Amino acid sequence: MSGSTPEESGGAPPLDTNETETGAPAVEGTETEAPRSYVDPSVLHESRIAELEEELEMAKDRHLRALAEAENTRRRAQRDRDDGAKYAAVPLARDLLPVYDNLHRALKSVSEEQRAAASDLIAGLELVEREFLNAFNKHKIAAIEPEVGERFDVNRHQAMFEAPIPGTESGSIIEVISTGFMCHDRLVRAAMVGVAKAAPATDTGASEDAAISGGST
Repeated sequence: MSGSTPEESGGAPPLDTNETETGAPAVEGTETEAPRSYVDPSVLHESRIAELEEELEMAKDRHLRALAEAENTRRRAQRDRDDGAKYAAVPLARDLLPVYDNLHRALKSVSEEQRAAASDLIAGLELVEREFLNAFNKHKIAAIEPEVGERFDVNRHQAMFEAPIPGTESGSIIEVISTGFMCHDRLVRAAMVGVAKAAPATDTGASEDAAISGGST
């Protein structure tokens, strides 16, 4: 064989003729970054100020709403306390009204003979009735005592019946059944009354015909 051996060529490895030599170093990331757009710092500053001002206005609005709600709650609580003190006697008064009604009806039903026979007893019962009303007055509970002929008031009276009464104006009181009571401006119990209503209209045509036929005979 005529080919040379490594020993013959001085021990140097053979050259790879397929590889190309270059003295330039390898470059990584050949893509270049795009230039950033310039933003004026004063614009960013003004935008941030606007955001903070908006947040401040929202916080002020929430604060004012909370204050208004707290004030409304305080007023409602104060009104409830005032009403509780003002009308505290109303439930007890309603429970005692049947006792007063029975006593009042018993005194009204006493005849003159019974009064003469037991004058001291009757006087004691009348004293109890007056003390009863005085105790109500101390708690600002006033009696509603309508008069016969007085105009019916739906805010103070309760109509128990209606009846046509000749010569009586419709809507006027014709009988007082029981006394009513008022605590300040609140109705404890309406006075129970009877009310007059309009008399039924008569058939004038039939009356005229009867009068004509009677005159012609």
